[in-house]
Amino acid sequence: MYSMFDLLFETPSYRPVYIISDSEMRELKKNQHQGELDEITKQKVKLEDAFKAQLKHLEEREKEVKKELKVLSASKDK
Repeated sequence: MYSMFDLLFETPSYRPVYIISDSEMRELKKNQHQGELDEITKQKVKLEDAFKAQLKHLEEREKEVKKELKVLSASKDK
């Protein structure tokens, strides 16, 4: 049977520590921010494309429905 004492000493309670210079830290942050900005830009383009495709679909369907209404109205008048 294990005690809390055994668990404490069986698993390492440390993580590796990396020391970098201020300039390296700035470069790392710059790269992270640039990556985030690139992802935001890609997502915006993807959303805009999806919006345009959906809008086109709705406009085409609107034309079809209007055309069908015209046909139905014309046949009703006869």
